Formats: sequence, C-alpha cells, structure tokens
Amino acid sequence: MFKKYTKEFAYNIKLSVPVIMGLLGHTIVQLADNIMVGQLGTAELAAVSLGNSFVFIAMSLGIGFSTAITPLVAEADGAGNKADGKSALKHGLLLCTVIGVSLFGVILLAKPLMHMMAQPAEVVELAMPYLDLVAFSLIPLVIFQAFKQFSDGLSQTRYPMYATIMANVVNITLNYLLIFGSFGFPKMGIVGAAIGTLVARILMVIYIWYLLKSKDKFHAYVTGFNFRKLEKKVLNKIINLGFPSALQMFFEVAIFTAAIWLSGVLGKNAQAANQIALNLSSMTFMFGMGLGVAAMIRVGNQKGLKNFTDLRRVAQSIFLLTFLVEIVFAALFLWGRNWFPTQYLDFDSALNLSDNTEVVLLAGQLLFVAAFFQISDGIQVVVLGALRGLQDVKIPTVLTFIAYWLIGFPISYYLGLHTELGSTGIWIGLLGGLTASAIMLYIRFNYLTKKLIIEN
Repeated sequence: MFKKYTKEFAYNIKLSVPVIMGLLGHTIVQLADNIMVGQLGTAELAAVSLGNSFVFIAMSLGIGFSTAITPLVAEADGAGNKADGKSALKHGLLLCTVIGVSLFGVILLAKPLMHMMAQPAEVVELAMPYLDLVAFSLIPLVIFQAFKQFSDGLSQTRYPMYATIMANVVNITLNYLLIFGSFGFPKMGIVGAAIGTLVARILMVIYIWYLLKSKDKFHAYVTGFNFRKLEKKVLNKIINLGFPSALQMFFEVAIFTAAIWLSGVLGKNAQAANQIALNLSSMTFMFGMGLGVAAMIRVGNQKGLKNFTDLRRVAQSIFLLTFLVEIVFAALFLWGRNWFPTQYLDFDSALNLSDNTEVVLLAGQLLFVAAFFQISDGIQVVVLGALRGLQDVKIPTVLTFIAYWLIGFPISYYLGLHTELGSTGIWIGLLGGLTASAIMLYIRFNYLTKKLIIEN
C-alpha cells in the first residue's frame, strides 16, 4: 500500500534538499548571530529578538508574496511554455521590488511602537539602530526571492542554495569581524551583525542573477526584460496569488512574533529563552518548508499536465515523508531540550550566571512543547505548499487566520499572562494553532483533489 508513495521519496528528497539547505543557511546565520550576540549579554540577545520580530513580520509578507511566482513558472514548465515562465519572472521581479521598498518604509514608520510595547527600556534602546539596517536589507532579500521562486519553479533548486551559502559565509565572517572588533575592525556590537546581514543580502542578489545568466538554459529567461511593456493580466494573476500567500505566512509568523512580545512582558530572561527555542524550532521548520516547496513545484507540474490522480498521489507521498522526518525532530527535541540552550550563553561570566541559568531552564520547558508541535508545523506547511501548487490560496488564507488568531493566540495570551504557566503557556497556544492549521488545511486539500479527479 505504501509503495506507491515511498517510491516518490527519492525524487522528493532530491528536489527539496537544496531548498532546505538554502533555508537552513538563513537560519544558521541567525543561529550564529544569536550565539555571537549572546556572548555580549541577555539584553543584547533580547534586543536582536525584538528588532527581528518587526523584520520577520515584514519578511513573511515579502517572501509569502514571492511564492506566487513558483506555481506559475511550474505550470508553464509542465506545459512547455517558456514565454509564460519569463513573463511570470519579469512581472514578479517588478512587484517584489515594490513590495521590498514598501516594507522598508512601513518598518521605519512602525519603530515608535517599540516604546509602547512594555518591553525593557535597555532592550529597546539597543534594538533601534539594529532595526534600521536589517529593515533596509529586506529590499535585496525580496528581490532575491523573486529569482529564487523562479528557479524553484523550473525544478532547479540548487542555484538559490549556492547563492545562500555564499551569502552565509560573507555574513558570518562580517559578524565575527564587526560584532567583536576582530583583526582591527571597529567593535560595533549588534549593529555589526546588522551590517553583515545587509551586505550579504545585496551580494546574494548579484550572485544568483550572475549564476542564472551564465547558464544557457536560463539566459533567455533572466535577460532582455522590457519593463515598459507590462501585462495587466499577469500582474493581476501574481497579485491574486501573492497577497493571500503573503497573508498565510504573515498569520503564522505574526503569532510567533506575538510570542516574542508576550515573552518580553514576562521579562528579558523569558524573552531570551523564547528566542533560543524559536531559533532551534526555526531550523527544523526549514525541513518542512523545503518539502513544502517540493510539493508546490510537483503539484504545479501535474496541474500543468492536468494529471490529477498523480497530483494527489505525489502530494500525499510528500506529506508522508514530512511526517516521518518530523517524528525524528520531535525525538531530538525531547532528548536535547536541556542541553541545546546551554550552547547560546556564556557560562564563564559570573556577572550573567544567574540570568543564564534561568534562561536555560525556561528554554528547556519551551523545547518540550516544541517537540510536540514539530509534526503539526511540518504537515501544515507542506499541505499549504501543495495548495499553492493548485493555485488555491483564498480559502487556505481564511483557515490559517482561524487557526492562529482565533484558536492559537487566545490560548497563548491567556495561559502566558494569566496563569502560572508563563512562557510555557504561550507555546501551548502555538501548539494549538499549528495543529488546527494542519487539520483544516489537509481537509481542504483532500476535498479539492477528490473533486478535481471526479471532474476530470
């Protein structure tokens, strides 16, 4: 029975591994940032967490919007239509640039909110200059995403991975030089981490464009754009797919951001513990996201071929693979929940020993809850990818809103701030939201694919 699904595992893995490596690259840089900044103290770590909370919300909108390019390119590729593939990239690039600039502007306007959020004053003061630079880096990041989603749509997932690895090397090197002032460079603390992020993201765009332009099979796609000749139909199609996709990602990222803010109300140690647990959970989430991209590509291809029976079987093979991978991560979190957090903090510092000990204890409790939501989180993001491949985005947007904001957030708010559970209560709410999302999205996928098979 399982053979018809497991025989797809090899190709699913081949397609998703470069995506996972690229996504992990971003998270590993955040891990390096957090470990390096953690050596400066818990206030600095909390400041990076607070600054990034604003950026992550904006970034989720930009990345979510850009995902509209992938199913359009995958469908065009499945149907053998190169002109439509190039058109999707051209219009997507224009829209992503506008989105990136707009998000930067919105973050600058939103900065005063930091003073109104009951966050520790020293944390807000440290976060302000960090936020300016990282917010500006969203412009090249969202432009990169347009190229990445295009490349993914052609099932060429390696090239974005190469660009990300290059950017990560640049970022970590600059972090080391500028955070601590190594080898004669100025010691800039968390501002140095922000500069590293900005430079790396600019180079990432240049490098992926160069990589694609250098390959004969992509050259015609990524050169000779005429931006004066735009098609309203294509712009509308990307917008109609992109904005609901952006909102889906926004609703999920926003509830995790709300967890950062709620933790900040509980104090800097709770916020630092939340950042550690969130960073570790983000790393495992990238496996689900990578498999979700594979689902989006393969479902998009089958949609182009109008082969809906294979579409359903291929998607379910990815769901099964994701379930097995996430069980492994759940076991890993349960095993290492009290050890992983110790790697983020400097226990040789007598000054911070009391704070650090409390942070590790709190983070271990959060990772216990995170172990259980690994499965829900992985399944919901992969099913969402399959639905995007079907170009079904509006109803899934409503479902994600219900799951995270009508189910998950009220639980987080009540248990976190009005019971003795504190930070653990916040994460129980996250578990509830992710589980509700996974169940409702799978019901939607099941209904749609059965309907398509019957109709065709």
